[in-house]
Amino acid sequence: MRILSDIISAVKKDYKITEIHTCIHWTAVSSLGCGLSSTFKGDSVPHEPVRGVGDLAKKTALEVVEYARSNNPVEASIGMAALNSLIEVDEDRCIDLNAFDILAEKARGKNVCIVGHFPFIPRMRKLAKRLWVIEKRPQEGDLPAEQAESVMPIADVVAITGTSFINNTVDELLGLCRDSFVMMVGATSPLSPVLFDYGVDMIAGSRVIDPQRAIRCISEGATFRQIRGIKHLIMKK
Repeated sequence: MRILSDIISAVKKDYKITEIHTCIHWTAVSSLGCGLSSTFKGDSVPHEPVRGVGDLAKKTALEVVEYARSNNPVEASIGMAALNSLIEVDEDRCIDLNAFDILAEKARGKNVCIVGHFPFIPRMRKLAKRLWVIEKRPQEGDLPAEQAESVMPIADVVAITGTSFINNTVDELLGLCRDSFVMMVGATSPLSPVLFDYGVDMIAGSRVIDPQRAIRCISEGATFRQIRGIKHLIMKK
């Protein structure tokens, strides 16, 4: 988990936690700012309990960030949201665009590998010369995660879900990229320039600009497209 450790090390200052909301699709943690992460629940039923429940909001954000290293996916989700709450995003390095628009431009007529089954997959199939979708829970047409090492090195364009931080695969996945354009995609993705040191060319993430509105949405079961109070940003290398 070298990449995660380096991003944590780049955090300038710790802050107290003010709120934690672990909702069905999204988790939000408020400290310096409001950070988001996908809520991963894993395959175990019943789900593993989260350590320290009831006292997490008494901790500092960096203490909770350590949960990002956990093998318990709910804990890791909370940890990633805490990390995103601490990152001071340099918006001068960012553009306000949709990730698909950039991927569409880069992917036209190319070999494309996307890690994670995003809603834009059907549109991408019409643009790419060849498209491989890697997914831990494959849908029709997807490849299982075990095949990542056979297709990622030959892709011209690679998009990797930010949830690869939660399931501890981000180091391995970025290590498989060879001379390709690489984008990290999704609100879980830390908008940290540290990722550029590991071969990422662009980070498509989100910044919460209205925490109250965003938390209300995720508390009511919002999917990503339904969350209000956030700003979509793409950070360039």
